[in-house]
Amino acid sequence: MRKIEDIHELRQIQMGILDHVHQFCEAHDLRYFLSSGTLIGAVRHKGYIPWDDDIDIYMPREDYEQFLLSYHDDNGVYRAINPTTESHYYYTFAKVVDQRTRMVETETQGYEIGVYMDIFPVDYVSDDPQERNRVFKQKKLLYKIRRCKISQSNPLQSRLAYWVYKCWPMSVRQIERKLRRLIVLTEPTHTVCNMTEAGPRIKGCFPAEDIAESVDILFENKTYKTMVGYKDYLQRTYGDYMTLPPVEQRVTHQFEAYWKS
Repeated sequence: MRKIEDIHELRQIQMGILDHVHQFCEAHDLRYFLSSGTLIGAVRHKGYIPWDDDIDIYMPREDYEQFLLSYHDDNGVYRAINPTTESHYYYTFAKVVDQRTRMVETETQGYEIGVYMDIFPVDYVSDDPQERNRVFKQKKLLYKIRRCKISQSNPLQSRLAYWVYKCWPMSVRQIERKLRRLIVLTEPTHTVCNMTEAGPRIKGCFPAEDIAESVDILFENKTYKTMVGYKDYLQRTYGDYMTLPPVEQRVTHQFEAYWKS
């Protein structure tokens, strides 16, 4: 295997994934939105944040689940993976991976994964602050238990809590079914949120009208899609997103990736 040393080479692989997902969604009338740091990069830098090394997109729950059912690559390069189809899958959201590559990550110890792009579902959440708080607290606990059951190392600060959760009398599949009943609302509300573990904070909630439509946005000299209310989403989630963080916070993730052949 040849090691991928250069962040620009890693980004080119990720851009290939994004291009394929974009084309598939356009062909199948599925909605997606550049999100999180990727969206900040698109708005502030017209591409990657200079020290960033990943790509994130949101999909409304309906589109997310249809995407996972139908996504394919005739050339066999790209594959969608998610907790419902992969055993011992550490993450709680989907990824599209380049199967020609291999990523080495502490979180995925014992589970091989390629260079990837993250795909997060966006769900309706209660408009009632008290009910929302209850759901978020329960969700956080369930995600902690799930993480401890799957992880081969202690992801918590407390060793006692880790073993309590590790031995909790509930299987990973049972936890995932309970999580789904908790976070996937069948009736629309006025508020939405990324309810996966990567977005556990109430601060991440924003108005449903922000994702009512998609708009074009430039990223690395190409046109992709994001939510119509992207400025509101970014301001609510990150505050003054146009101001660069202090130099000491501009940290690139340490990655270890390889071409398989």
